[in-house]
Amino acid sequence: MRSATKLGLACSLGSVAMSLTLGRVPLQESKQPTQTAPSSQVTVPGRPPGPLFKGEQGPQQSEITFRPTTREVTIKLHVEDPNGYFLPNLRRENFVVYEDGVRQKNVTVEAEHAPVSIALLVEFAGRYHEMNVVLGREVEEVGRQLLDVLGRDDKLAIFEYGDKLATLVAFNEGHDVVDRAFENLGVPGFSEVNFYDALLETLDRVRDTRGDRKAVIVLGSGLDTFSKASFDRVLEAVRDHGIPIYSIGLAPVIQREIATSGSTAPFARIDWNAAENRLETLAKVSGGRAYVLESEIRVAAIYDDIMENLRLRYVITYVSSNQESSGPARQIRVELIDPKTGQTLRIRDSNGKAIAAKVFVRESYTPNAAGG
Repeated sequence: MRSATKLGLACSLGSVAMSLTLGRVPLQESKQPTQTAPSSQVTVPGRPPGPLFKGEQGPQQSEITFRPTTREVTIKLHVEDPNGYFLPNLRRENFVVYEDGVRQKNVTVEAEHAPVSIALLVEFAGRYHEMNVVLGREVEEVGRQLLDVLGRDDKLAIFEYGDKLATLVAFNEGHDVVDRAFENLGVPGFSEVNFYDALLETLDRVRDTRGDRKAVIVLGSGLDTFSKASFDRVLEAVRDHGIPIYSIGLAPVIQREIATSGSTAPFARIDWNAAENRLETLAKVSGGRAYVLESEIRVAAIYDDIMENLRLRYVITYVSSNQESSGPARQIRVELIDPKTGQTLRIRDSNGKAIAAKVFVRESYTPNAAGG
């Protein structure tokens, strides 16, 4: 069961995601302003000047549920800065919700830190021994660090793929099994690398797993040598499943390690850029993120970024002013305002620099279909 913990949301982006008890956290409410009170602004911690992920981020998922018996609407959404970092320190009075143009009353807002169900899909085979040696070492090192950011209520399954998909750890196995998953991997064997087929099967398994926050983390080069499925077929499935994909591309590390083999080696002809671009496209289309591992130093930061993006949502709840419990689609708009002036909320970092907020929310919901 999720627990609620008082929170001021004044934490840095990494600690917000990982150090708090999972659950919904009520936002603090300020005192009622007077008519002559000056305008206010929100200050957020400083953060890196650019995103950790590569390329453009796709639309972030939001959820809207509707309870016909009470007309209660619940919206779960992302609020981010232009670089994709979660924006903390917002208060409930900063959120305004409009349904079909009508401002909703008695809106409550919480910050939710949800448990996650993750499938880690690792590349563990190839046609060339030198590449496989590097691949085996990196998969063990990088994969093991994922365990450091998981909580007791999180679920993890680990799959490896070459020509076929193999299960190392299933979702229903205990954490002791997960801890031993990377102990005896060794060096991958000679095989085709059927990434597309493996990803399709993994998405199906994740879809059938219970959990609020589901995701696939791909740890590999992005190469595919002999899959039955085409890349277009995979993209279609990614759109249909609605499961975010976070890729950690190992191509730069592999290239650096095998550079001494020279231009005459068979693997010198591999189009690494095309493989990386495919990982980036998969992440964007799914609403996830693509990372490129250039150094092991970045691994912990990458996992923190993934978990923050996957776990954290603002949760808005209100009773719809529309008296009907069914009917056509209703338009939704969420704005961030300064409650003292009614104007757009001004957000600045610790150095006083203005920050634009991105609110990711579905444009509409249909009461009959929203459920809940």
